[in-house]
Amino acid sequence: MSIVHTIKSNDRLKNFVHWLLIPKHQARPRTWVKFFVNPVYHKKGKGVTICRRTRMDVLPFNPFSIGHYSTIEDFATVNNGVGPVHIGSNTRIGIGNVVIGPVNIGNDVILAQNIVISGLNHGYKDVSIPIHQQPVSTALITIEDECWIGANAVITAGVTIGKHSVIAAGAVVTKDIPAYSVAVGNPARVIRRYNHQLKDWEAVSSKK
Repeated sequence: MSIVHTIKSNDRLKNFVHWLLIPKHQARPRTWVKFFVNPVYHKKGKGVTICRRTRMDVLPFNPFSIGHYSTIEDFATVNNGVGPVHIGSNTRIGIGNVVIGPVNIGNDVILAQNIVISGLNHGYKDVSIPIHQQPVSTALITIEDECWIGANAVITAGVTIGKHSVIAAGAVVTKDIPAYSVAVGNPARVIRRYNHQLKDWEAVSSKK
């Protein structure tokens, strides 16, 4: 039996380990976890920049990785507490972004400012219990290579954004966006697609 299975199968032991890693009622890991535990468990490529005012709520019990020459800007938050976070190479996580796993972000992705990407949803069905005490659900968000996400966009749980797509500033993405598309609005809708035969971007009709 692995040590991970042993911990997960014993509630008292699991709660104790959780307390060792994270102070009670907090999401941010203890300092010793950041400097002595995470470097052993997580993969960081060469030339990575994680700015000093970034909040890395990253823990060893879920994967985290970031590829070569990627940057996480100041005031961003990255959290893998409920699901893995993988960031590719040559990718920029902009100022004030929030990335909550499970999330896969590809290579050569540009995230502008104040974007929320959350694979987490809180349960709320039982009105006799505060929402923060109810079970959470998760669904993987995938942002494929070469995408550009505009400022203040929101990407909701379970969404895939296809390769080389553009999400306009302020868009709320609740459904998958095909590769080589431009999407705008709340909820986001595709308004342009790239025609590989004509080698040009074409408008998409709003008619159903």
